[in-house]
Amino acid sequence: MSAKKGVTYFLIAFVAFVFLQSLFFKFTGSEETDIIFSTIADWMKTVGLGFIAPAFAAYGGYVIGGTELVATGLMINPKTRSIGAFLGLAVISGAIFFHLFTPLGVNRVVDSQGNTDGGVLFYMACGVWVSCLLIFILNRKNN
Repeated sequence: MSAKKGVTYFLIAFVAFVFLQSLFFKFTGSEETDIIFSTIADWMKTVGLGFIAPAFAAYGGYVIGGTELVATGLMINPKTRSIGAFLGLAVISGAIFFHLFTPLGVNRVVDSQGNTDGGVLFYMACGVWVSCLLIFILNRKNN
């Protein structure tokens, strides 16, 4: 196995781990997911996007989780790897935007008691962003 393939597989494994482990939270409507998407929906109302805020709060976790699942599947297949990496890069760019430019914040609240995650979710998102970018660069000629 070449070093390029080894690095690519490692990066895909990391992205898949982050995306797939979060599906449980997004697809079951966990408290963490409700807090994240409600916080963003409340912010949307303050910037003129109130018309979409209720749908985002109710279904955002499913849509984002579904997109992450599709991106992971596309990255696993060498023929669609660049497309999957680009899709993963797009969705995680949105996550990073919401962490940095909305009340969600880097050190976000994870439960009704006000406990925070210490920034773990944000830092994992940054790792996924870099990984998707590298996967895209390393495999862009495969598509």
